[in-house]
Amino acid sequence: MNRTQEGTDDRGEASASAPEDCIHVILYDADGADRDLGLDSLDASGLQDQQLLWIDVACNDAALLDEIARKLGLPAAAIAALQRLDSTPRLENHGECFVLQAVAVEHQGALRFTGTVLGIAAGPNFVLSVHHRPIAFIEQLRERERGDSELGALGAESFTASLLDWQLSTYFEAVSDFEAAVERLEVEILSHKPRECLEDLRELRRGASRLRRMLAPHRVLFAGLARPDFRPRSSGEVDAHFRRLDTHYERAMDRVENTRELMVGSFELFSSQTALRTNAAMRVLTFATVLIGILAVLAGVLGMNFDAAFFDAGEAGFWWTLGGMAAVVVVAVVLARWRRWL
Repeated sequence: MNRTQEGTDDRGEASASAPEDCIHVILYDADGADRDLGLDSLDASGLQDQQLLWIDVACNDAALLDEIARKLGLPAAAIAALQRLDSTPRLENHGECFVLQAVAVEHQGALRFTGTVLGIAAGPNFVLSVHHRPIAFIEQLRERERGDSELGALGAESFTASLLDWQLSTYFEAVSDFEAAVERLEVEILSHKPRECLEDLRELRRGASRLRRMLAPHRVLFAGLARPDFRPRSSGEVDAHFRRLDTHYERAMDRVENTRELMVGSFELFSSQTALRTNAAMRVLTFATVLIGILAVLAGVLGMNFDAAFFDAGEAGFWWTLGGMAAVVVVAVVLARWRRWL
């Protein structure tokens, strides 16, 4: 279902029209056929147990959101919570419905991670999701469930848990991209002609910190969902979904925490390779110094003013001396290569 409507920006000024495809209303019916609805036919009062209504709003339009929320019968406090989306995860209970806010991460390349805020309001047999920018996993979920599905058998709480599980999967994907970047960097560090990698290490450090800052505040959200006092009358199945979601969050947090260890490991590898290259250069310089010292000793001995027949060799003696020194150099280089000094 598509709709265009004038909205307002964050300062309350008139904004451009909402995109044509920013609103999707889907009724999942386990006993019938799933179908798309229009906003004019939106009515949550007649929903049955085997039906689930999902409204997804992918634009920043306060007037439109207020209209949808009133059609769903959301309380004023819940509407206000959805209209003030920010980057702080939170969870609010409003009687029969609850509102939460989470941040999905997106990797834009070059280890630059950005977040998109996702607000969710769940009530009796309906779920309203709000985000100001498109979110890939929501589009994937909508495309995957085209046609008749069994999603209508899910309650609003279980469907919300599914959406949050998809949201956590964005962090697993971001960590996978981070690990791939670490592997490429370490291969570069171990290559025969490594380049300067300090800038890449800075990007790794910045990316790891960004992921942790984005995911860590979600602890209050997922821990709150898993507590028994959140929805005391929920079924045991719903409680199990929320507990598994909290466990999934802890796994995601462990993976994100591990990115810093990966970055530290890459830095240690870089430091070790730098030290090895420095040691190799010092070995070459030491070998050259010793070899030049030996030749200098030979030249000094041959330059002594003793009355010996050897010093009467003339020009032939000079060339024999140069040949002997060259032989010493060749033997020393061969010995050094054999002993892996060079």
